Amino acid sequence: MKRHPALIALSREHHTALVLAKRLQRSGEVDPAMLMAQLITVFEHELEPHFRTEESDILPVLQRQGHHALVTQTLEEHRFLRAEIEQIRAGCAQSLVSFGTALAAHVRFEERVMFPAVE
Repeated sequence: MKRHPALIALSREHHTALVLAKRLQRSGEVDPAMLMAQLITVFEHELEPHFRTEESDILPVLQRQGHHALVTQTLEEHRFLRAEIEQIRAGCAQSLVSFGTALAAHVRFEERVMFPAVE
């Protein structure tokens, strides 16, 4: 699907996030401590800035268009992922799979529902 130019960079970041999500969902195959450290770094440098961009640039557009449910869902999913990363920072390796599953679902929601609504 061809994306609006304003969404291309975010859409590319989604691809990277999906690759990460798959790794997390198979986290039993690698050292959990290493994966947790990598995820924390990726979250701080890529995912959190991505979330902030969506929250400051895209969600206000959706809000003005009357897509309140999409805004609410996006914010709730961002909050969940932020809470999960805190669990991972606290050493909870079990949260790797749930983070990966939630991240994959979130990216698919944004690509299939939220971005088309913005476009």
